[in-house]
Amino acid sequence: MKVIVRVSKSFKRQAKPLLKKFPSLRGELTSLEEELMENPRLGKSLGHDSYKIRLGVKSKGKGKSGGLRVISHLDTEVVKMVEIEGKDMIVTLISIYDKSETASISDKELRELITVLQDE
Repeated sequence: MKVIVRVSKSFKRQAKPLLKKFPSLRGELTSLEEELMENPRLGKSLGHDSYKIRLGVKSKGKGKSGGLRVISHLDTEVVKMVEIEGKDMIVTLISIYDKSETASISDKELRELITVLQDE
């Protein structure tokens, strides 16, 4: 089974100012991609085949608890096919935010992000 990690348009838009603010973030996102390739269900399940991943940022100096949050989504149709046919599994990064600015993501916001993702 091969895991493919994709990035949504909203993730790119949200990540741009964070990449400028935290120089080490680029490397941490690369490490996250490698971890997702090993474990596509990384993080805490939010339902709707989505997961919240705690990401520590060295240049922020707060560790995972005060770091960033990344929301990932597994393509459910592909997941079922992987189990049956051995196809590729697709993980899409749909949101990234600073925990100090946004406490959490609501279920409504999550469903909206997934809907936008399916339209891309």
